[in-house]
Amino acid sequence: MTYAEIAAALPSQARTDSPDLPFPRIASGKVREIFDLGDALLLVASDRLSAFDAILPDGIPGKGIILTQMSLWWFAQTSGIITNHLLPDQAGEFARRGLHDRDLQLRSMIVRKLHPLPVECVTRGYLIGGGWNAYQKDGTLCGITLPAGLRQAEQLPAPLFTPTTKALKGQSDEPIDEARAAAILGDALCAKVKAASLALYEFGATRAAAAGLILADSKFEFGTDDSGQLFLIDEVLTPDSSRYWPADRYRVGISPPSYDKQFIRDHLVAIEWDPQSPPPRLPVEVIRRTQQKYLAALEKLLG
Repeated sequence: MTYAEIAAALPSQARTDSPDLPFPRIASGKVREIFDLGDALLLVASDRLSAFDAILPDGIPGKGIILTQMSLWWFAQTSGIITNHLLPDQAGEFARRGLHDRDLQLRSMIVRKLHPLPVECVTRGYLIGGGWNAYQKDGTLCGITLPAGLRQAEQLPAPLFTPTTKALKGQSDEPIDEARAAAILGDALCAKVKAASLALYEFGATRAAAAGLILADSKFEFGTDDSGQLFLIDEVLTPDSSRYWPADRYRVGISPPSYDKQFIRDHLVAIEWDPQSPPPRLPVEVIRRTQQKYLAALEKLLG
């Protein structure tokens, strides 16, 4: 789909509830609902929004469609790097299973049943966010010693593979070093996911640069089939899993503006929300501007 087609299909109201479908719902995450189709899974991206590990009461209209359509675009672009979890003929799969609702189709993927790896694969090209916080403490990042004197948002000498644990519901992911990741996955599988993560990041960064964007970092998830073949799963290179900056506003030494939910986080910090208390409602203008940021990233990438 083109950017114009996707933008025209966005609903006026956020869709945050689980759809009523004649299939068993086997999981409900911060954003996605997962249904068992028997021989495959249906992943449905809602318009829910999370920040500081809490699901906010207000969603972003069409966010699930934007995330799904951007993932589909990137899955097609990166298929030469690694096989992904999508079943080949998505339109045919929807029709075969009686899923004719257009909104549902636009925010959904029908995928293989795989075994998700218990590690999330973060790849960083710039020193920002949690990586910047860790570096300020002791000059390291996930056990990797970095050169002295680096500044906030500075490009790293080379992209880094900085895995995290895959937290249980209600918990936060924890950064781990590569040795711990290898202990969890095994040396051979860890080497494969590291190589795939770095290749995906470098490919994404190159494509983003051509669109006037900087891909500061990204998170990838992988799974295996019963034979041990590795697949790229979940979402890929979306504003929910990646940090995109406008190249023309990038400056070293500050946190650049980003095309993701950082705007929401900044709002919650500004109103001094205590994450131990119930999440607050979002002002209409904050919802609108957040949607604009997601759409801006989509437009720059897809044209």
